[in-house]
Amino acid sequence: MLRKRYIMLMLAMISIASHAQKTEREYLRSGNKQYNDSLYVDAEINYRKALDVNPESADAMYDLGNTLLMQEKGKEAIEQYENSARLEKDKSKLAEIYHNMGVILQMSKQYAECIEAYKESLRNNPHDDETRYNLALAQKMLKDQQQQQQNRDQNQQQKQEQQKDDQQQNKDQQDQQNKQQQQNQQQQNQDQMSKENAEQLLNAVMQDEKNVQDKVKKQIQLRGKKLEKDW
Repeated sequence: MLRKRYIMLMLAMISIASHAQKTEREYLRSGNKQYNDSLYVDAEINYRKALDVNPESADAMYDLGNTLLMQEKGKEAIEQYENSARLEKDKSKLAEIYHNMGVILQMSKQYAECIEAYKESLRNNPHDDETRYNLALAQKMLKDQQQQQQNRDQNQQQKQEQQKDDQQQNKDQQDQQNKQQQQNQQQQNQDQMSKENAEQLLNAVMQDEKNVQDKVKKQIQLRGKKLEKDW
């Protein structure tokens, strides 16, 4: 009896699992049909329902990534592709996953990462000429990007050096002006001191001359008195 109940339980579990797998496929078929009709939002809903049924479905992740890409949700699409790549074993599907990742990265000008994605795609499918063309184009665009960055860095460096030269030139001019002002001030001070010294000397000479005249007058007066007394 126990064995029979066990068998019935196993049959029920198999039936449930079979129903779950069928439901996943139905969601995927519905999503694919809507994707082909450019109904990307509806397709996304069905792909997510497929993942609800089977969270480990690499196909649902890949298809979800595609419909997110068509909705210009590149970052979210990349996440789904990465999840799918971790589970997918089929080389042809892996090649498609990495090719699409490369397209998103190329569109966002992440050329270094884009090149690695294309290379990984070619490792899984070396005969994909479209991926090989995209790889060559991405390599050229990376080279151009690096050259442009180098030119910008050189221009920025030259600009900074020019600014330093201008600042040094302005500083030298300011120093020269300050030095000239100091020299002019010193010259004015010297001229002022010379004028004051000359006035002092003139005053001293005039004072000495006055003293001499006073002495002469006194001597004359004394002589006069003596003469009067002698008379």
